[in-house]
Amino acid sequence: MGYVLKLRQLVGHQPLVVAGAAVMAQNSVGQIVLVYRTDNHCWGLPAGSTEPGETVQQTARRELREETGLTVGDLTLIDVFSGPQMHYQYPNGDVIDSVTTLYRGNTTGGQLVQATDETSTAAFFDLDELPQPLTPLTKWMLLGQSD
Repeated sequence: MGYVLKLRQLVGHQPLVVAGAAVMAQNSVGQIVLVYRTDNHCWGLPAGSTEPGETVQQTARRELREETGLTVGDLTLIDVFSGPQMHYQYPNGDVIDSVTTLYRGNTTGGQLVQATDETSTAAFFDLDELPQPLTPLTKWMLLGQSD
């Protein structure tokens, strides 16, 4: 069980400030991989919360591998996102204020998996042809748009 899930047992649905990372993993033609989430039925960047003792770079790499089966080479920092646009309520009622470090990296290996315990599909998309709907946090980080 992850760190945030353990905290949830103590605080219930109360808002938590959660540090995490996301990665824009690009293939050889510049498309990025997105995953279709089973909790909110939206497409999003591979992302997740940082575990104790883990760097945000390690988080980005771990989440990418867990959610897509892919690996990346060097990570380039895009930005750190926080504030009102990163406030999110999950379908189960859990509330977070996310502080997410977004990276870009080129895929270097692995096999694209189609389903995990959090996702049902993973696929590559052109930045100007993103699928809908996007998760609110992904929409904000990629497009600068909030719901």
